[in-house]
Amino acid sequence: MTSPYHPPVKRSVEIAGHKTSISLEPVFWDRLRTAASHEGVPVNALVARIDAERLEADVPPGLAGAIRIWLMLHQR
Repeated sequence: MTSPYHPPVKRSVEIAGHKTSISLEPVFWDRLRTAASHEGVPVNALVARIDAERLEADVPPGLAGAIRIWLMLHQR
C-alpha cells in the first residue's frame, strides 16, 4: 500500500466545455472517481456539479478546496 501522504497531482478536467487543471492528493482523486461512479456520472460531470455548488457560496472556495469539502460531506 502506498502512503496517503503524497503531494498533490495535477490533472485536467473539463467544465462547461472549458479545460482547467486541478491539483488534488491521490487519495482525493480516488475518492472523486469512486463518488462519480456511485453517482453514475463521469468525473468531469461531478466536478462541474461541485463547481456550480461552490459558486453559490457567499465566499466561494477554490475548486480543489470545494472538491475536498464536497467529498468530506458526501462520504460513503
